[in-house]
Amino acid sequence: MVSLVEKQFQLLITDDNPSFRSVLREVLEDRPFLVLHEAESGEEAVEVVRTRRIDIVLLDMHMRIMSGIETLRVMKQLDIVRPCILITSDTSEDVRRDAQDAQAFTVLKKPVPRRQLVEAVSTALTTAYNLAAS
Repeated sequence: MVSLVEKQFQLLITDDNPSFRSVLREVLEDRPFLVLHEAESGEEAVEVVRTRRIDIVLLDMHMRIMSGIETLRVMKQLDIVRPCILITSDTSEDVRRDAQDAQAFTVLKKPVPRRQLVEAVSTALTTAYNLAAS
């Protein structure tokens, strides 16, 4: 389990809705293994990952200029290992297929249940960085 790891992971929350970013932050901020960062657009998220180490990204699907899928594709070009979790109210087969093609770790449906979000982040970190439970 990730919580047994002493390392801290840098998590970037990317959503153009400040209220939803706040909800995600509230759910994740008490996890001692996470350091949280925020971006309000795909373009800002790309800039953040270019200037600092980010281990995992949460991405909204529908943002103004760059969609979550477009942002995800750029993120994967910069670092193939970094898991990216797409969060959207549109979980159609087309969106799921596009997310899979872009190498999303998973797609979560808004509103995301607290437990599902925490489990997805933990599983993504464990999988991507080969963490073993102690």
